[in-house]
Amino acid sequence: MSSVGIDPKVAPSGPGCGDCDNEQPPGWWVHLRRCAECGHVGCCDTSPAQHATAHAKSTGHRYIRSFEPGEDWFYDYETGEILDGPELAPPLARPEDQPSPGPAGRVPEDWKQHINR
Repeated sequence: MSSVGIDPKVAPSGPGCGDCDNEQPPGWWVHLRRCAECGHVGCCDTSPAQHATAHAKSTGHRYIRSFEPGEDWFYDYETGEILDGPELAPPLARPEDQPSPGPAGRVPEDWKQHINR
């Protein structure tokens, strides 16, 4: 894995998808992904808004890391490969008390009808 496009010192942008938080009404996500270059936390491609991929496309930032508890894989948008990578600045995952899908109180009861497969 190339270290170009990865900044291990940058902290994540927040505990959830800031793009979903800023929507009106606020959105929700299935899983979270963290940009390995700038720390942007966005929602995964299964989520309705797919903000992590939108961030990669708009910025050219190539690598993301899972922002889910217990997951430490990286993904390369350029090659489509799952990779190992360096340790990033903490926190390494969303808060354990935050549900997936989340955040609490914003996920519709019929959420499975709204996801991308």
